[in-house]
Amino acid sequence: MIVVTRLNDSRFAVNPDLIERIHETPDTVLIMVDGAKYVVTEPMAEVIEMIARYRARIVSLAYDEPSATAPTPQALGNRTSTGPQLGIVRGSSGAGGAGRVTEFRPAVQAPAVHAPSVPFVPAAPAASADTTQGR
Repeated sequence: MIVVTRLNDSRFAVNPDLIERIHETPDTVLIMVDGAKYVVTEPMAEVIEMIARYRARIVSLAYDEPSATAPTPQALGNRTSTGPQLGIVRGSSGAGGAGRVTEFRPAVQAPAVHAPSVPFVPAAPAASADTTQGR
């Protein structure tokens, strides 16, 4: 959430993922995906910067390594959790289709393969038969 200020100096938090547009005419207006409009005192550039910082923080939290300040693990059956974490579901098991979640790791880049240089030739568009004409 980002915190913005109304024209009457009251502050409120808004989910930046739900902002569709931002107008500055001359007041800054946040137009939400549901059509709601909020007039705020911050300039458009500052709101955009707040959104960028919010998203950067979310990404950095997703990639942070466990540290000494990590939350206390909570029991989940025979597993433990320290809160929301990214994972990759691989395959499925059992009738419920629940997959095995593994720790997220960045993909290892394969070594570059040098192919012989071949000029690009675009493919000709395929002829399509319109079958709705005879109906």
